[in-house]
Parts: sequence; structure tokens; C-alpha cells
Amino acid sequence: MEISEDELRARLQIWRAAGIGPASFNRLLNYFSSASTALAASDTAISQAGLKPETVQHLRAVPTEAAAADLEWLHRAAHRHILVPEDSRYPKLLRDVKAAPPILFVAGNPELLNEPQLAMVGSRTPTSYGKDNAQAFAQYLARHGISVTSGLALGIDAASHQGALEAGGHTIAVIATGLDIMYPAKNRRLAEQIVEQGAIVSEFPIGVKPQAQNFPRRNRIISGLSLGTLVVEAALQSGSLVTAQHALEQGREVFAIPGSIHSPLAHGCHRLIRQGAKLVETAADILEELAPQLQTYLGVHVNAADAHTPQTSKPPKPLSFLKQVITQGNTEERSTADLDPEEQQILATIGLEPLPIDQIVIQTGLTTDVVSSMLLMLELQGYITACGGGRYKRL
Repeated sequence: MEISEDELRARLQIWRAAGIGPASFNRLLNYFSSASTALAASDTAISQAGLKPETVQHLRAVPTEAAAADLEWLHRAAHRHILVPEDSRYPKLLRDVKAAPPILFVAGNPELLNEPQLAMVGSRTPTSYGKDNAQAFAQYLARHGISVTSGLALGIDAASHQGALEAGGHTIAVIATGLDIMYPAKNRRLAEQIVEQGAIVSEFPIGVKPQAQNFPRRNRIISGLSLGTLVVEAALQSGSLVTAQHALEQGREVFAIPGSIHSPLAHGCHRLIRQGAKLVETAADILEELAPQLQTYLGVHVNAADAHTPQTSKPPKPLSFLKQVITQGNTEERSTADLDPEEQQILATIGLEPLPIDQIVIQTGLTTDVVSSMLLMLELQGYITACGGGRYKRL
């Protein structure tokens, strides 16, 4: 169902009024049947719809031409979209969330918003361990047809988006500003890549600058779009825990990666685990846990054990590829054809007896950083296992 541009203009005008949130916005639409009718109504009638006198004043203070900036942004490029709940492209999972945004601004491919997603969040100043985990988990999930959703912040967010992009998958960024404003500026190039290979989403009108109170609002959309939320690395006061709390309130799964008991950036994850979040050690653990939801979401039969089935080709389209992965069974022999040459080289070096990482570096001639990163990827994909003391063996 589409709405007219006049109705869209009226909704955009209302959405710009101070004090108007999803609840009061929907109250107006339900009472008057349309935003155009609501704007034409008397102050008394609007008050009868349930708005406070000061909110009515804020609504009247919005200029009639206020929505012009939003519509100008919309019509300037083909990849720009403004979605309302009546639009079939509006994400179904988010539509059912309490306080779902009545308007979404989207740059990129809006069709991706209705494909299976996992939110990945964490510290803006992660350890190298956390950053590597974020990138590796995102790569694995993206290769298996799960879109990675995050907040485009520095640190874990950026590493998660980058991992999905590098895997040739899709990623969705939810931001707390208007889509004409790039924050943080350091992620401008990353944002451009996301528009090309995914989508950037915001509920905030064009021109809205970064404001502290808008970031927790942004977080509910990150979790609301997703089947579950993975907290990679977070301190006790991290905003990532706010996203996890939203996920719990929305009835979504929460996952956390454990870390060192001596690292402050692991304490938030450990608290979540104590409170019932699923402890995950590999990305395959997440697919196993999400199998029932994916069964409902995709309309196919899911065997949780199938989540360990290795992919044999990059997904031509995540949704169709994910259906293939979760229905094909786990009877095929593990293939190494999709591994990078360096990964194949490392795997060929490792046998059934534990081998120290320094020996792997010597035998392959690769740098320690490269070997460490690829060992993590091979472990996540189930080719090798860590034996403690920096040693690895083949599975």
C-alpha cells in the first residue's frame, strides 16, 4: 500500500515536531485516519486525540515547508527511500516492536531490511581480540546469508560492518542523525560501501545532528531489525548493553562472547551471560541457536546441526543461500575450496597434533598478525581447534 506524497509530506511535518514520538504520532493517525487531517484539525480536536497542550504548541510551531528538505533528499538519488509502515518494504520484525518508528529514511537497498539479520555491537575502543572477533564472526555470518546490523560507530560496529562487506555479504547500519550527516566522519568511506552493498537507516529527519539522547533511540532499531543481538566486547557502562536490553524486551535472542576476567571490556559480556545471555564461542553457535527462528522466518525446515555445514560457494543472494545452508544437511565432506590461499597454506601446515603458533609462522613464512587472524577464522569455521598455550590442531 502506498500513500500520496501530500500524506507523506504531512507525516514528515508532524515527525519534525518536538515532543512527538512514535506513540503520539500513532495516536494522531489513529484518531484522524491521516496526517493531513490531523494537521488541518483544531487545537481542541488534537488535544482530544491525546496530545498535551505543550505538544500541540510544538506541532503548530513546525513550518509548513519543513518537510521540503526530506523530500528534496528523497528525490535527489534513486537509492534513497522513505518508508512508512504501510510500505511492503518496511521491515516486518521492526513493525511489531513497541515504539516502532513511523518513518524510516533509507539509503541503499530497502529490500534487505526484510532479510534475516543479526545485530553486532560492542565497545568503541575495543581490544585487538575484540576487533578480530567482530570481523571474523561477521564474515562467517555474512557468508552464510545473515545480514550484519550495527550502528556505524568506531570500534566493534565498524569491524562488524567491514567483516560482512569483505565476505561479499550484506550489512545494515542504523545511525542516530539525519542521513545527510556522516557521524563519525572517520567512517565516511565505510558508509559509502554500505550504501553500495547494504543499507543505512535512520528514523531522524534530514539535518538532525548528533545528540546524546538519540543514540539509545537508535539502539532499539538495531535490535528491532534483528533476530538476535551479539555483544562482542563491552564494559559495564557500555551503550551496547542498552541494545541488549532492548533485544530482551523485544523478545529477541541475546548472545555474548566471553573474554578475560581481567579485561574491563569483558565485564559487560560476562554480566549478560550471568543474566541469561547465550555464551558463544563460534559463529556456528549462533546459527544453531537461531535455527527455530530461521525456520519460521524463512518458511523452511531447519535442523540445528546443519548450521555447521560449511559453505561451498559465496552466496549469490543471502536469503536463498541461507535456505540452502539450513536445509541441505550435514552429510557432505568439509571442503577447503573456498578458503583463501593463505588459509589453505596454514591448514595444510596444521596436523592432528597440537602445533604452536610460532611454528606455524615459521613453516608458512606469513607474519604473526596474518597467522593469528586466519587461525581465528579457521577456528570459527570448524577446521581447527585451539588446544591452549597458543597451540592448534586439525579437526
